[in-house]
Amino acid sequence: MSHANAALTPRARLRLAKLIVEEHWPVAVAAKMFMTSPPTARKWAARFRAEGPAGMIDRSSRPRSMPAKTPPATVKRIVRLRWRRRLGPVQIAGELGVPASTVHAVLVRARINRLSHIDRVTGEPIRRYEHDHPGSLIHVDVTKFGNIPDGGGWRYVGKQQGKKNKQRAARAGAGYTEKGHPNIGTAFLHTVIDDHSRVAYVEICSDERAVTAIGVLERAVAWFADRGVTVERVLSDNGSAYRSHAWKDACAMLGIRHKRTRPYRPQTNGKIERFHRTLADGWAYARFYPSDTERRAALPGWLHFYNQHRRHSAIGAPPFSRLNNLPGHHT
Repeated sequence: MSHANAALTPRARLRLAKLIVEEHWPVAVAAKMFMTSPPTARKWAARFRAEGPAGMIDRSSRPRSMPAKTPPATVKRIVRLRWRRRLGPVQIAGELGVPASTVHAVLVRARINRLSHIDRVTGEPIRRYEHDHPGSLIHVDVTKFGNIPDGGGWRYVGKQQGKKNKQRAARAGAGYTEKGHPNIGTAFLHTVIDDHSRVAYVEICSDERAVTAIGVLERAVAWFADRGVTVERVLSDNGSAYRSHAWKDACAMLGIRHKRTRPYRPQTNGKIERFHRTLADGWAYARFYPSDTERRAALPGWLHFYNQHRRHSAIGAPPFSRLNNLPGHHT
């Protein structure tokens, strides 16, 4: 296919060549008619004589040889230094004695020019995955947010006023820790993310025990089922709730296969870890909340926005758009 600024398309080249070869037009006259140069007109005429209409199509501009191409051995050394030592182009260039621009070009071709593309533990390129349909795999986890005292938390009112608000809440009945610090409690958010669609289900609970996690899982499975999604697998970390026999029995009762991440490898559950950051930025610390009750009341509205209206950067559309059995969608 011709590039956007090409003066001649394959069809126009054929017409030009036929005028010169078959109708014996002067090259200069034919070139002027098609608003191109005489050398270009001669080129297409010569190709037409040699190959016929097939010679009018585009050809690759890739050179037959590249004498200045970086040797394969150097490329391997650049990639090895990037993977194993996470060095930048300037540092690698200094060790190997090659230009930094050459190192950067090699890293771009190898798709490891960004350190975020390389696993911190193994040094290998990160292998991203995505299950092919909703319900094939859901991710579950728990994240925690400190409760907000009446009057607002320190992030918005400042540390001095925030401390006063916590003291007031403690005197009003929230209590104190063993060390005498005000204890206003913690909100445990049990989160569930569908791997394919990124649709999220969240509940605020008072603990992260197995019985609580099981209840959230059962309600999440029913919530997805109401939207036409059958959950097949669940992926969790190695928290005590997810290692319990009760959790294993609950998954069996629901007909779900349970998988756990490798120990000390939160990247395996990266989708839900990234959602927790979005949850914190978009809901928990997005604005000033005068009380924890008001922040909790804002969660359903934010979840609706996240699931149905917010464009997800990884899939390029709102998560609900990937559920193929909602009203208006067809399988």
